[in-house]
Amino acid sequence: MLNHYETVFILTPVLSEPQMKETAARFKSVLTDGGATIVNEEAWGLKKLAYPIDNKTTGFYSLIEFDAEPSLINTLTTQFRRDEKVIRFMITKLDKNAAEYAVKRRSKTKNA
Repeated sequence: MLNHYETVFILTPVLSEPQMKETAARFKSVLTDGGATIVNEEAWGLKKLAYPIDNKTTGFYSLIEFDAEPSLINTLTTQFRRDEKVIRFMITKLDKNAAEYAVKRRSKTKNA
């Protein structure tokens, strides 16, 4: 059974734009190779962190929404932890209401 998930991860600010895109693409390929379907991908860009992490005050934020088997989450978590470019990450399983809200949010950003 496929569940709906979203992951937000923060990459170190010392990366160039191509390196940041390459890293995000690698995580997408981990998902697609594992049988996940990418629903939405957003690059939020360089943002200020709420608090310093490893003496860094900014980071590249990215969001990926996907449908996947629960077993794939362990693989994705392992890949996030192995990559030194990732400062923080969070994977959330979306319930029915959160998934509906995500669809509304996506349609607002596309119309804006």
